[in-house]
Amino acid sequence: MKITTFSDTHMLHRHVHIPDGDILIFAGDMAVCRTIQDVAGFNKFLSSFPHTHKIVIGGNHDHLLAESPELGRKLLQDVHYLQDEELIIEGIKFYGSPWQPTFNTAACDAFALPRGDAMRRKWQLIPDDTDVLITHVPPCGIMDEDGGISHGCSDLLQTVQRISPRFHIFGHIHNHNGTKKIGATTFINSNVKGKNGLVRPALTFDFH
Repeated sequence: MKITTFSDTHMLHRHVHIPDGDILIFAGDMAVCRTIQDVAGFNKFLSSFPHTHKIVIGGNHDHLLAESPELGRKLLQDVHYLQDEELIIEGIKFYGSPWQPTFNTAACDAFALPRGDAMRRKWQLIPDDTDVLITHVPPCGIMDEDGGISHGCSDLLQTVQRISPRFHIFGHIHNHNGTKKIGATTFINSNVKGKNGLVRPALTFDFH
């Protein structure tokens, strides 16, 4: 099973090189996404690719999905939209969750919660037998540094260490991109928006 993943396009999605694969995963931040046109346009973009399955979660810029999730589902009609939900494809258990600790309440606070109990309650929903975990925020200390500060979630890290998914896909922090295997889990920061207008290609991996 070949899986392709990307995140954090911020309206630059048509500039992203997306390799072929069986499953296409988007890990949040398609745009500012306060309008129907933003989300419907992204759905049309995803529908143009041949991947058999497409999975989408929201991110901290995806305000329409946070404020009107049912409308978001209707607009994302050609994909599997996951908000604290599991999806099984050919025996592989995917779980998607858009939440992250409050990051910037002035501009990009969709799906934002205070650190502590509120975040832990969201991560407690993740099934123990998840194979591929998709979140927008990184776990603390893993490809999450920006400006000398770790922006990941420590409670998410504890959850991942406990359930040991095969893969953990995320984005959110733009100055990291790539994979890192720690123990049984391969962590993938799949954001495509780099510095100075750089648009990175989507990442691809095999699930055996």
